Amino acid sequence: MSDDTDKTTLRASAREKRRAFVSLLDPLAHRLAFKVIPSPLAQRLADAQVVALYMGLDDEAPAQRLAAPLQAMGKTIALPRVLDRLGSMDFLQWQPDEPLQPGPFRTSHPEPGAGPVVPDAIIAPLVGFDRAMNRLGQGGGYYDRAFARYPDALRIGLGWSVQEQESVPADPWDLPLHLILTEVELIEGV
Repeated sequence: MSDDTDKTTLRASAREKRRAFVSLLDPLAHRLAFKVIPSPLAQRLADAQVVALYMGLDDEAPAQRLAAPLQAMGKTIALPRVLDRLGSMDFLQWQPDEPLQPGPFRTSHPEPGAGPVVPDAIIAPLVGFDRAMNRLGQGGGYYDRAFARYPDALRIGLGWSVQEQESVPADPWDLPLHLILTEVELIEGV
């Protein structure tokens, strides 16, 4: 089985597990998930000025819930803006009370305002992950390209614990995550 076929199979399985998990999650537990920055993560973010989040869709881990605690830490929040279907995106500053514009693939992004910002930390959605800090994304390569474009940014995956895989295939261009935050733990790379 090729890595592409393997990743496609893993994505389908991981999405189904995530969907089932979230549908059975206690509503109060769901509402409380990802509303607090764990102390070790806050320490790792201490020097970051701009933190990029994403707007969770469907049963994705809701990164937007981290906006308020990040702002309380004095961080500037940014959201991704998909630029084209070739996997390019940039990040635009965002205040949680500002309206969002519709983008491709059901994404939303802020008004361009002063233009793109450079993130010091990028919180990325996950379809799956492993303890080697490999990330299985949607398959479009948007975050892979963003990680390569901003190599000094702290790479943080956000997902539900059920999305953990024994092993996620990694291509040579895949950059491992530094941290993974789930509803039950913070996993730190070595």
